[in-house]
Amino acid sequence: MLAQGSASPDRRRVLAAAAAVLLARGAQAGEAAPAGQIRFGLTPVFLNNDLELLGRLQGYLERATGHPVSLITRRTYQEITALLTTRQIDAAWICGYPFVTHRSELQLVAVPLWRSRPLYQSYVIVGSDSEARDVSDLAGGIHAFSDPDSNSGFLVTRALLAEMGLRPERFFARAFFTYGHRNVIRAVASGLAGSGSVDGYVYEVMAQIEPELTGRTRVLRRSEWLAFPPVAAPRTPLDEIRLAKLAEALLAMPAHLDGRAVLAMLRLDGFAREEASLFDAIAAKVDLLARAG
Repeated sequence: MLAQGSASPDRRRVLAAAAAVLLARGAQAGEAAPAGQIRFGLTPVFLNNDLELLGRLQGYLERATGHPVSLITRRTYQEITALLTTRQIDAAWICGYPFVTHRSELQLVAVPLWRSRPLYQSYVIVGSDSEARDVSDLAGGIHAFSDPDSNSGFLVTRALLAEMGLRPERFFARAFFTYGHRNVIRAVASGLAGSGSVDGYVYEVMAQIEPELTGRTRVLRRSEWLAFPPVAAPRTPLDEIRLAKLAEALLAMPAHLDGRAVLAMLRLDGFAREEASLFDAIAAKVDLLARAG
């Protein structure tokens, strides 16, 4: 999802096809991984089918860990989380929402640093010509969510409505999932949805690389600062040594030329070790929804 520059439709199709081949190598769930291979899952929040970015990430991790690395992607957060909790992959870059709901089954490996902090916000966006001034003005409209297991793309807005004694299906005339934050921006920019819930980090990066897209939208509301989507692993790792090497490779990215190149493409500063308590604010929103029913 975070690719540099723009590309022609033909070039995008070529890159998508090539990236699909790259990701398919040894990446099918349920297949036995080659001896020593690290399987690293990626949710749609971070990467699109950008061959250069995927190739650089895979290459860096292989050089830094000394192990072959397979990048595993799926369409939904739920699918990647399922691979983690059933110990089919070594680790994955997931969202804070599934991390807190499966906290007893997962361990925290590292948290990305964006603008020097392990934090980000959820945005509610509207069309640039919208007259809405507050979330309450969105009643009766069409809203785009990212994924039902996304913190910024669903949970934050769902919890905000719960605080108001409301539910999305009653507040909005219609709500739908786009299964990608960039797709939320596109839905609002095109008028397919009047508003949307989106990852603030993704929105800010898209404002840099596709300003003509975000320029057709505006931010109506920013949430409080919340824990950035983490890298997590099964509570009982598939292989402790492999996992330790993966963690070390992520933490050491700023110290290596190819690691810095990947970080630059992602607009991140690096990765850090953090306490799981960093995600308590997200857990509180989950508890709020449980109480609201």
